[in-house]
Amino acid sequence: MDASPLVWTLTVAGICALLVFDYVFHVRKAHVPSLREAAVWSAIYVGIAVLFGVGGLVLAGPDWGSEYFAGYITEKALSVDNLFVFLIIMTSFRVPREDQQKVLLFGITFSLVARTGFIFLGSALINSFAWVFYFFGLVLLLTAGNMLKPESSDSRSGENVMVRLARRIFHTSPDYDGDKLFTVHDGKRALTPMLLVMVAIAGTDLLFALDSIPAIFGLTQDVYIVFTATAFSLLGLRQLYFLIDGLLDRLIYLSYGLSAILAFIGVKLVLHALHENNVPFINGGEPVPVVEISTGLSLTVIVGVLLITVLVSLLSPAGRAQTAIANARRHATDYLDLGYTADRAERDRVYEALRHEEEIVRSLGPKYLRVARQQPDLVDLLRRAHAERDESVGRAAQEEAGSAPDQEATRRRPGAE
Repeated sequence: MDASPLVWTLTVAGICALLVFDYVFHVRKAHVPSLREAAVWSAIYVGIAVLFGVGGLVLAGPDWGSEYFAGYITEKALSVDNLFVFLIIMTSFRVPREDQQKVLLFGITFSLVARTGFIFLGSALINSFAWVFYFFGLVLLLTAGNMLKPESSDSRSGENVMVRLARRIFHTSPDYDGDKLFTVHDGKRALTPMLLVMVAIAGTDLLFALDSIPAIFGLTQDVYIVFTATAFSLLGLRQLYFLIDGLLDRLIYLSYGLSAILAFIGVKLVLHALHENNVPFINGGEPVPVVEISTGLSLTVIVGVLLITVLVSLLSPAGRAQTAIANARRHATDYLDLGYTADRAERDRVYEALRHEEEIVRSLGPKYLRVARQQPDLVDLLRRAHAERDESVGRAAQEEAGSAPDQEATRRRPGAE
């Protein structure tokens, strides 16, 4: 189905309206969304994407529908993987919890703009040069291989090239000033960490697009499907982040599943390139008679691999242990960092979450308890968090004990009621 200019206009207007709605009603006032809020809005955005796909399937036929859903599911899975990196970046910059929504929504908006540009560029290249399928296939195969490599310490830092360059050229503030992008530091106008974290996420988004766009072009060359599947996979990502925040570290086999999917799509692209071949040094520039992978088979493989990956990750004791250890580390760091939050209720919540994760590690048995104790930095972090908690409770008790006589004296003063 070739989308008419009117359909394009209505689609873009609808997507822009959803983004504006998010900016106006969800992130204008900084807050931490509740689990219920995140779940409801995640379901709404997924429902919109599914209804759009069903409508396309009814109006344009099963081929259109299968291509859309294959693209949407693949892009959604890649987006969830991107959330790991967003989490790392925001942890690296110590973004206050209540301001993380705004950072995420900026990242989603920038990603949508950047990917739209890559989509039209990719479409123009495909229409002009058949060899681009070979290039996209090679990119996906290399990406699949890189996903299997262990992460280096540099890959877990938000300090990418753009951020380092910004720090070197511009005057920056070491502390946040609410959600402001600029502030005054040492008497001079300065960039805040809020602006720097947005720069970090923007730079990371550009790299994500280089993997994402070839993947969906491997499933469909319909630009309208590519755009809508990509856009709907990004919408609702902010709510999904808060919904599965505690589960992100538990999906320990997700990278393997995504690697398998990207490799599969890479092979599909190479086979398609051979089928449409006009490169002179391959088969004399003539098409190569090879079997092509259908969209229906692609959709089946993608859904099957993701289901197996997620189920194995969630049911694995190793996954539960890794999640609990990672969450304990994060909660202990948050509790010790008054810059993260000085609100007593939030600090109590973080500490209780820390205790809960410690109990999970203990419940998994001596094997995983040893894994945690073999990390000296984690042990020291937990020790300091518990010591700070004890001191905080002691200070609170002293304040309450000191306030009682004062209140009694106030009542006894002449004229006091």
